Amino acid sequence: MKIRNLKIFLSALLIGSISFIVFASGNDEVDENRRALLLKVISFALNNGHYSPVDIDDKFSEEAWELYIDRLDFSKRFLLQKDIDNLATYKFKLDDALMEEDFSFLDYSDDLITQRINQSESYYKDALKKPFDFSIDEWYEFDPDETDYAKTQDELKDRWRKSLKYETLARIHTMQEEQEKAAEKSDTVTIKSFAQMEEEAREKILKRYDDWFHRMSKLDNADRLNTYINSLVNVYDPHTQYFPPKDKENFDIRFSGQLEGIGAQLTQKNAYIEVSKIIPGSPSWKQGDLEVGDFILKVKQSGEEPVDVVDMRLDEAVQLIRGKKGTKVTLTIKKLDGTIEDITLVRDVVVLEETYAKSAVIKDEETGEKYGFIHLPSFYVDFSKINGKNCYDDVKDEVEKLKDENVAGIIFDIRDNGGGSLEDVVKIAGLFIETGPVVQARGRRDVNRVLRDTDSRIQYDGPMVVMVNAISASASEIFAAAMQDYDRAVIVGGNSTYGKGTVQNFTELDRMVPKKPANMDELGALKMTVQKFYRINGDATQLKGVTPDIVFPDYYNYMEFGEADLDYPMPFTEITPLTWDKWTPTYDEDFIIEMSKKRIKSDTLMNLIDENGKRLEKIREDTKYNLNYEKYTVLIDKREQESKRYDRISKDTLGLVIAVPEDDKDVILADTSRKARSDAWILGLKKDVYLSEAFHIIKDMNNYNVADVRKEEE
Repeated sequence: MKIRNLKIFLSALLIGSISFIVFASGNDEVDENRRALLLKVISFALNNGHYSPVDIDDKFSEEAWELYIDRLDFSKRFLLQKDIDNLATYKFKLDDALMEEDFSFLDYSDDLITQRINQSESYYKDALKKPFDFSIDEWYEFDPDETDYAKTQDELKDRWRKSLKYETLARIHTMQEEQEKAAEKSDTVTIKSFAQMEEEAREKILKRYDDWFHRMSKLDNADRLNTYINSLVNVYDPHTQYFPPKDKENFDIRFSGQLEGIGAQLTQKNAYIEVSKIIPGSPSWKQGDLEVGDFILKVKQSGEEPVDVVDMRLDEAVQLIRGKKGTKVTLTIKKLDGTIEDITLVRDVVVLEETYAKSAVIKDEETGEKYGFIHLPSFYVDFSKINGKNCYDDVKDEVEKLKDENVAGIIFDIRDNGGGSLEDVVKIAGLFIETGPVVQARGRRDVNRVLRDTDSRIQYDGPMVVMVNAISASASEIFAAAMQDYDRAVIVGGNSTYGKGTVQNFTELDRMVPKKPANMDELGALKMTVQKFYRINGDATQLKGVTPDIVFPDYYNYMEFGEADLDYPMPFTEITPLTWDKWTPTYDEDFIIEMSKKRIKSDTLMNLIDENGKRLEKIREDTKYNLNYEKYTVLIDKREQESKRYDRISKDTLGLVIAVPEDDKDVILADTSRKARSDAWILGLKKDVYLSEAFHIIKDMNNYNVADVRKEEE
């Protein structure tokens, strides 16, 4: 269809919708009117508030259709190719349907997937009735992107059989490993034969799928409406998202930090539950194995069988993962490299002190000089209280502590920092520069807002290193970019930061319809992209991120990760650069970079990290598994042996002499729990190979000034 002028049309629809719904009486009619109203309100909000509204045309329809189909049957284990062909008749009609309040595509797809799920129930039951033959060579493709939809039901049944055979195979292998380990420890253990383990594995998998299909049977049109709406709004950009009332409640709970659990923020990505953030001070953060980008496949309570959470609603998965303090939960995780592992966590509350800025002092034993280290987990601010806790005041305090120690340089660590308060980013940058612009923000009206440091005081003017990684995002990227543009610090880390250069706000949809009938359910909320950030040099951080001055080896360097890996991200753009007074470093940056490159090239651990990144990339690309038990066992055992070679990356202590600042010692020693956490943090720093290199860099910045380097060159 042709592009439509939605602004006037949707305004009229929104006004007219009130009179349309007030006469609804029956529940079915209320539900029909609610979903029509939902799309009107969301469309109106996006057209009038989104940073870059899209044209509602055939291209929009095609992109939304593809997102929805992918989410409807991500694993390609329900729908046949002929079903996709039938659904494809709507591929270029969703734009018209949006305008005409036509839900025939949604209703048809809902009926179709429900029918196919019901048919598939017999597939797993039949496949698990008898033992599998693990002596033959046949292959199972693990990655849905590498497979086509099945053409016939027989082909689909065989796909189910191979999938279940693979799960049984993996479970038997795990059971055998556990049995062998128990026997080695002389534990009392009943030795089971292969046939016994195979039967037990099938029984447990059958129980898990019975539970899974029971949950799937509870999915209704309302659940798929939410998927449909998010498929429409995600064409605008991946961070624009519709939250039904229950999901909005979970979102609020996650950010309040009041519930006991594992301390990870989760999002729905296609059929999977993805870890989007690790909360500092949480059980996940302290345990260390759960990472951003991990997919949660199963959740197991102590003494119970694991529950499959693939295709599970986010709110249901969250309920399984939450629990009382002190209880254990085991998560089966698919890592970014494609490997599967179990992670056991003890549920607890977040330790608030661990979410705040803190510092340490690193001593150079050769010269006796001290260097400061500041870790900032996020750019936090408490808006609920007047003069509430905020990262600017805390960082300022930590800098003062380090100045009292007469440090010769500061390492500022914003690795894994997902962002936060824009105002505090600007103020923190102002601690290290005189005055000037820090970041530009632009809304949809093409009006630039320049955020500046106006305080001419400089709290610290010595050498600085800023540490980033692939998870450093948003506000972290603004800070790193400003320090780089001013030549104020040397930025170090992997190939690039995350690349999120946009800002979102929440709109409560019910507030847009004040006369909504009392018998209609709440509409939920819309998270919408409203601004884009730009560096003072005119570049966006969107997609591109911040490229460090010194690039460290990192396994993220070999992975598709970050904003660019999401569907329909906002594009990288440039605007007019500002003018600003650059810092005049006392060190020769080119010389510092060259020194670091030489060290990294000869460093055993750095080389192991790079080697491991390449190894994991290869594993990730090998998505086919041989279902012959002996060959599968050889492959898995080989991978496990290879992985042991890289254990030392995070276990070796590196000779760094690190302590907390003198100003903190009395407070820490007075609290045994706090002292234990502090000791654990310091020990972790001593094993941090990236910090070790950052320490060498800051020493070089202090020891090799421009004049000395040029004199040596002459």
